[in-house]
Amino acid sequence: MTQKLPHIAFLGIGLMGAPMTHNLLEAGFPMTLWNRTSARCQPFADRARIADTPAEAVVDADVIIVMLENGPAVHQVLVKQGVIDAFPTGAVVIDMSSVQPSLAREHAQLVRARGADYLDAPVSGGTTGAEQGRLSIMVGGESEVMERLSPVFRALGKPTYIGPVGAGQLAKLANQAIVGITIGAVSEALLLAAQGGADPAAVREALLGGFAGSRILELHGQRMIDRNFAPGAPARIQLKDMRMILDEGRSENLTLPLSQQVHNSYLSLLANGHSEVDHSGLLLELEHLNGVRMGDGKDRPGVKSAAGA
Repeated sequence: MTQKLPHIAFLGIGLMGAPMTHNLLEAGFPMTLWNRTSARCQPFADRARIADTPAEAVVDADVIIVMLENGPAVHQVLVKQGVIDAFPTGAVVIDMSSVQPSLAREHAQLVRARGADYLDAPVSGGTTGAEQGRLSIMVGGESEVMERLSPVFRALGKPTYIGPVGAGQLAKLANQAIVGITIGAVSEALLLAAQGGADPAAVREALLGGFAGSRILELHGQRMIDRNFAPGAPARIQLKDMRMILDEGRSENLTLPLSQQVHNSYLSLLANGHSEVDHSGLLLELEHLNGVRMGDGKDRPGVKSAAGA
């Protein structure tokens, strides 16, 4: 006999939430959707129920997935808009947003007091990973609960159990530190090469085969070369994550100088009007700082200029 799939309430149908919802529906899960701007739910109206409020969305849910922009938004929906008071006993709340570990622990206590389970399960992989169902999912909470919900996670990507509640968010902060710092390194490396007269596309290709190769160089390096800064992950979200990294570092009595510098660069990027560019758009801040534009480098004798790339 085929086991009945759990009913999922998905809260937050944005850049990440929309493709995640699509994959869950394709996997056959019955779903109820809510988003602050209800129009974002309409592409799924023929396959899922659309709720007017987040509390209404979770009334009959077995699993509640939260995918919102930041901690305050998550707290607003879970606590102030009544989700925690509305879901049935025995449900599981999975917060896949990126929030402070301390807030995840606070929400877990509130959810458990209502007779439900809680997992913090932030993701990495961006919109591409979400669309392909290949997200890296970092799970904090009870491992047994994660295993029980493995069909849900498998529809979205690859889950890895990290540890108790809050550990998933700590892993996401570690991820975002590496992402932010590496985007800065790739920006500086490609601009340095281009300004010296090298073809940045050829430099990227060469580096991918060596020790400097990375997914950031592969994907975001190409974005920088193509100057394609349509947001997969907006710069304002990366800034939020860098701020959380520094806050968590201070709470652990750590000084994180590289994260601090990258935070400052993203802060300047937003101050110059680029909050909605992709986080690979950190190149724009580096160009602004130096008064140059990658691809407009000077010709060097015997070397094809970046402008000719």
